[in-house]
Amino acid sequence: MSVNEDLMVMASDQPLQSVVRDEHLLLAPPHPSKVPMKLWDEHPPLTVVHYPQEYQEEAYAPPRGVYENDEIRVEWQKLDGRQPFYHRNCDVDELCYQIAGERTLMTELGVVEHRAGEFSRIPRGVAHDNYSRAASHLLFYIPAPVAELVPAQRESQAVFPPFPGWQPAPANEAVSWNLGTPGRDITIFGVDEQQLLDHVHNDDRRLQVLRPDRSQDTTWLYGTDRVRIGLVTTVPGGERRYRRTLDADEIQYQANGHRTLITQHGIVDLKPGDFVRIPLGISYASVATEAGDYVSLLSRSEVPQVAKTSRTADHYSPERLVALNAEVHS
Repeated sequence: MSVNEDLMVMASDQPLQSVVRDEHLLLAPPHPSKVPMKLWDEHPPLTVVHYPQEYQEEAYAPPRGVYENDEIRVEWQKLDGRQPFYHRNCDVDELCYQIAGERTLMTELGVVEHRAGEFSRIPRGVAHDNYSRAASHLLFYIPAPVAELVPAQRESQAVFPPFPGWQPAPANEAVSWNLGTPGRDITIFGVDEQQLLDHVHNDDRRLQVLRPDRSQDTTWLYGTDRVRIGLVTTVPGGERRYRRTLDADEIQYQANGHRTLITQHGIVDLKPGDFVRIPLGISYASVATEAGDYVSLLSRSEVPQVAKTSRTADHYSPERLVALNAEVHS
């Protein structure tokens, strides 16, 4: 079957060009070659990291690192109750995506009541803490400054008390560098929580809460010259187009719905709570039998996986592709 492949660069939503491909040749092992080169079956298949979206009670634990390099850190965190300290970053903006549950984000720039599907950005140097109710969220640590690419749905507010039952209590503040990596704290010291949160009255800045427009295929929300973060919606049917990003790694987090990811490094079924990384230059397409969406992070530098692998993609086979096509058209 013939398919179209779009050759993309990170800074543009329009392809550099589109190429017509034979889908089987695109995914199958290469023709035999007498020239020494890395063979198809020597490339490892894609790996998937999974954290359940359904809350499972356990003692407080620091955020789990999922992907990391010298420029970016991606974490997953679940929390029920207060975080044990306020946190202030020296070098990065801290972006978050609310996966599930409810979370009160308390900062020197006001309070946000986060709901599932929302994003926000904490600027470098702004202290913050969380009060969560059976919640989980993603964290993206990216060198500042990071820019919002779409208008905010709403802003943080000066709210006192920040949540029902709150009382000022002895608290600590941790100042950290190196992408917020655990163990890279510069100093930890006591603070007056009321005094810290009162800063909002002396600062005109506010956190911007973003909620993507799910009627669009892709909504890019944040960007720098080296990173882009957005939300991609998937729907059943329609033309299957492949995409090859020429200048960026792509990390995907399946937020809602199920889909099958077809790539030159294997085929894998994705469900909510799955992470996967598609290396620079690898062609891929998504096939969905239900509506869904996933968070996408593009990075000009390779972002290796640091979390434990939950499962790996299956190698391509013509039979798998035939079965997938039958499922889509059933």
